[in-house]
Amino acid sequence: MTIVTRSIVHIDEAKCTGCGLCVMPCAEGAIEIVDGKAKVVKEELCDGASFCLAVCPEGALTVEQREAPAFDENAAADKMAERLAAGAVMTQTCFSCGANEMDRPLLPVRTKGESAWVCVKCLPALIHG
Repeated sequence: MTIVTRSIVHIDEAKCTGCGLCVMPCAEGAIEIVDGKAKVVKEELCDGASFCLAVCPEGALTVEQREAPAFDENAAADKMAERLAAGAVMTQTCFSCGANEMDRPLLPVRTKGESAWVCVKCLPALIHG
């Protein structure tokens, strides 16, 4: 296993309430709830893209630069296929129009002090008013 310096998600256990909102946005399956707290269970599955950050209502997730196993794209693809076969898809919907990820891509967003999701169709209006 190759160790490299890279971006990886860090979860502050003191802030984490174990709500689980960060689990599904991690398409690679690096985050799971363990003993009532979110944990990066396999660092090589974390791509550091940080889609999980915006959905945490407690601000428990950050991205840090540190030494960690290199991202394993093949292992991540296998985990994603496993989750899809099990029917594990996001139940989040766009806060504006109600679309889900089967309708169009969703992105995490913070709006009015809340963590939410916005679809790509509604994103321009959110940005430009």
